[in-house]
Amino acid sequence: MSLKPSNPKGTRDFNPLTLARRRYIIDNIRSVFTSFGYNEIETPSIEKRPTLYQKYGSEGDKFIFNIINSGEKIKKADVKSFDNEKYNDFISSISEKGLRFDLTVPLARYVSQHQNEITFPFKRFQIQNVWRADRPQKGRYQEFTQCDADVIGSKSILLEFEMLQLFSTVFKRLKLDDVKIRVNHRKVLNKIADHIGLKNDFNEFLVVLDKIDKIGIDKVKDELKSKFTKLKGLDKLFELISKKVSPKIYLENLRDNYLNTDDNALLDELETLVNLINDNNNLIDIDFDFSLVRGLEYYTGLIYEISLDSKSDVGSLGGGGRYENLTEAFNLRDNSGIGISFGLDRIYHVIDDKNLFPKNISLSNDVLVINFGKEYILKISNLISELRSSGVNVSVYPDSNKLSKQFTYSDKNNFNYALIFGESERERNCIKIRDLKSGSETEFQMEKFIEKFNLL
Repeated sequence: MSLKPSNPKGTRDFNPLTLARRRYIIDNIRSVFTSFGYNEIETPSIEKRPTLYQKYGSEGDKFIFNIINSGEKIKKADVKSFDNEKYNDFISSISEKGLRFDLTVPLARYVSQHQNEITFPFKRFQIQNVWRADRPQKGRYQEFTQCDADVIGSKSILLEFEMLQLFSTVFKRLKLDDVKIRVNHRKVLNKIADHIGLKNDFNEFLVVLDKIDKIGIDKVKDELKSKFTKLKGLDKLFELISKKVSPKIYLENLRDNYLNTDDNALLDELETLVNLINDNNNLIDIDFDFSLVRGLEYYTGLIYEISLDSKSDVGSLGGGGRYENLTEAFNLRDNSGIGISFGLDRIYHVIDDKNLFPKNISLSNDVLVINFGKEYILKISNLISELRSSGVNVSVYPDSNKLSKQFTYSDKNNFNYALIFGESERERNCIKIRDLKSGSETEFQMEKFIEKFNLL
């Protein structure tokens, strides 16, 4: 029985052109991270299940790819749990590891495990694949690449500002000029929840508020009213939420509606950030948005989300924020961190849709050596090696097929030049170069070929 070739759900193959374009994005992101003093690390694709579950608990089963134990260990399967529909317990009995679903949890584990080797504050970046059992859609896959930068071990507001600079620098380099950073603060959301009577239902409030982009303000308002009957100031809240505002207006609304004299520290922090933003001319557009939640509970301070100004079905292009307690699960306390993440695949789709990839990103093979037979190839083999050593990419056509077939191959693989050395060239001790874009041909004497060709 023959197999029908197909990819697993939510995964893709990358052809050479796609891969070259992905590297273009990655190289730009890596260059920006490095220029801000971040150092790269890598962690394993596989983590222990307790490491993964400390962030999401049993809810993680919805999107964590668990790895089944091999060999004799499978005999430990808790079949009774399965029969009793206690599926989390059953999975625990047959799986000790899982594929990482982000790069933040592995970072927390890495920092805690290597804390005696690390100099704090620890600035790292990481560009690796993650796996998540989400429903695939445009720009969202079950295997995808994240590009993260984090700082662990400092509470300085300068780092909040640095994250804005990182976002801005990357998107400017990628020439995405209609990108906007949305900003909010988890403590502000907490103050809002207190004000409207949801002090004890903060997480539930965030879950509902986080649906605004999907179902709209009116439906979120209706859901809050139906779930929580004793709310106050809801109309005022939604008046504020209905518009994204400048940092200055955000602060004014915050002072007027939600903060009191006990909140001076929070206000000072936000005012410092706003002043830093106002004094910098190199940032992309920034909106302070009372509705921004960022679904992950571990955020404790400022939060970010990147979106397009123009309508797009791709979703957010990145996000992040401040977290205080991520390493506590590994017994490393009082180690505040902040980080951001770029979604490579979504950024790719946006750049591709806008036709913004540089034209020189292509299958840019430099030279194809036309094959007239083994004896001819052997005659110029040292010259080919010298050409490669000088930095030129050279491919030798492996078979002495018809010239038409070899030139068709060169066209389809986007070679710039064809190197021709046949009987006529051997007799005259020369090399002929055909410019495959213009069709023009130039001859070079054998002994001066390398020098002259590099001048083309």
